[in-house]
Amino acid sequence: MPNTENLRGKTALVTGSTSGIGLAVARALAAEGANVMINGFGEADAIEKERAGLEKDFGVKALYSGADMTKPDEIAAMVAAAEAGLGAVDILVNNAGIQFVSPVEDFPPEKWDAIIAINLSAAFHAVRAAVPGMKARKWGRIINTASAHALIASPYKSAYVAAKHGIAGFTKTVALETAAHGITVNAICPGYVWTPLVEKQIPATMQARGLTREQVVNDVLLASQPTKQFVSVEEIGALAVYLSGEMARSITGTLISIDGGWTAA
Repeated sequence: MPNTENLRGKTALVTGSTSGIGLAVARALAAEGANVMINGFGEADAIEKERAGLEKDFGVKALYSGADMTKPDEIAAMVAAAEAGLGAVDILVNNAGIQFVSPVEDFPPEKWDAIIAINLSAAFHAVRAAVPGMKARKWGRIINTASAHALIASPYKSAYVAAKHGIAGFTKTVALETAAHGITVNAICPGYVWTPLVEKQIPATMQARGLTREQVVNDVLLASQPTKQFVSVEEIGALAVYLSGEMARSITGTLISIDGGWTAA
């Protein structure tokens, strides 16, 4: 992605960004000149490599927070640390998320609670902490990573679908509350995205269903995407950059699908 410096002087906090979609979004924003704070779990050396890489590759300041997205106090402290270390939180990307698949009658309550906490409540706590600063500066961008499952359902994903539908409503509500303050609030709704997490699921699915790798990819993972192609993390990063820019100032309260046609039907 070309470094056009469109976001030079802005700062971004991206949750769940030590790998996958979140890291791609952080790198895309940094490529446009934004200072960034990344967040997430992983090996310390790997996280430091990514943080240092943001600074080296794009000439920006990059910080890391290990805040646990299930703990409201840590989320608030992370926002405060970003404001202290970077001067502001101009762009907030709520990307942290987890998944668990099970019939509802067998769904472990602790898994339900964790998914709702990380996929939905964490966004509330981060937005609640970041909005006052955005209002004071009369500028802000809030981008929530939702899913095609914010718009439609699939079986065995009751907690995930409930959380993502919740993100859809939360996005619209906060957009209305902040529209007169120079703040936009939108949700990106990806279909299946090619990430290391998805790749790791393929062998287990092959074994469980007695399918070949090609069958798992085409008949299971991409069954609902008419393009029969995974969404790339770079595509999502590019969309986040656009939503963060001045030319997207009139886009707010919107759920933007990037799903290979999944929700067109």
